[in-house]
Amino acid sequence: MAFTIEFVPSSKSDLDRLRPRERNSVLDAIEVHLRYEPKKESKSRIKRLRRMKTPQYRLRVDEVRVYYDVHESIVEILAIVSKPQAAEWLTQWGIPLNEGQE
Repeated sequence: MAFTIEFVPSSKSDLDRLRPRERNSVLDAIEVHLRYEPKKESKSRIKRLRRMKTPQYRLRVDEVRVYYDVHESIVEILAIVSKPQAAEWLTQWGIPLNEGQE
């Protein structure tokens, strides 16, 4: 089953700020890794974010991080940030789970 890829407005802006080569790499990775198996974790590419309500997942593309949620058949791209900005973005915009949830 193919998933629908949706970008929130801020993630579209994030994508536009990337250099053309980075933008193409990110779009290719989204298509290859998130279109059919967005929840398939790997050692280095896709990571399920524990103790987070949102974003649920992170896709690594070289020095860029793509944060996204999966809802039924939709992959919602929330942010596309550089590796150095990733922790700051998660602190500011990530929503942790309540205690006792997983």
